[in-house]
Amino acid sequence: MKLLFLVLAITAVFSPVSALHFYLDGGEQRCFFEELPKGTIVVGKYDAKEYDQNSGSYSQPDNLGIHLTVEETFDNNHRIVSQKADPNGEFSFSSLESGEHKICLRSTSHGWFSSNKVKIALDLAIGEGSHIDSKGEDKVSSLSERVQQINMKLTDIRREQQLMREREAGFRNQSESTNARVVRWTVIQLFILGITCAWQLTHLRSFFVKQKLV
Repeated sequence: MKLLFLVLAITAVFSPVSALHFYLDGGEQRCFFEELPKGTIVVGKYDAKEYDQNSGSYSQPDNLGIHLTVEETFDNNHRIVSQKADPNGEFSFSSLESGEHKICLRSTSHGWFSSNKVKIALDLAIGEGSHIDSKGEDKVSSLSERVQQINMKLTDIRREQQLMREREAGFRNQSESTNARVVRWTVIQLFILGITCAWQLTHLRSFFVKQKLV
């Protein structure tokens, strides 16, 4: 029984799916930032509706569209996804390198920005393997299925740990490189100082000899 409760608790906490909705004014763009380890698959589903002032409700007119972009902020905002699509659809991409990714959505109308308010519902599934490709919404009913889901969550946790190790390795390499430069520059300064002192002593000795003080 305790194992079952543990399985249920971990399953509830480490869900790979996030859902949200937001509003956009005409010409406005909304961006979201995700830290993704290398090889992570992201699948998104969105549903956009435009406010109709005549009916006072949200609907999907034929001229409504969505412009979606995904950029790698760690690589000088390198764009890996850019697509214009219907107001209801899906997108997916795989992170080629570890780092922060920026996902942006903008509403369009007849190829131009609409002035009406747009409501967008966005679902993101982040992970790897078949568990994010499955679109079924049936509840898990057996312990074996829950254990399998826990294993997939643990895979996600290990992926996050790998990302942290990569960050720590990068920080350590940068610190070692900085320390090496500091030591090298200190040695150079001491060498220059030694040469300067030797030159000054030689110059003073020559001066005293010329003045017949030595």
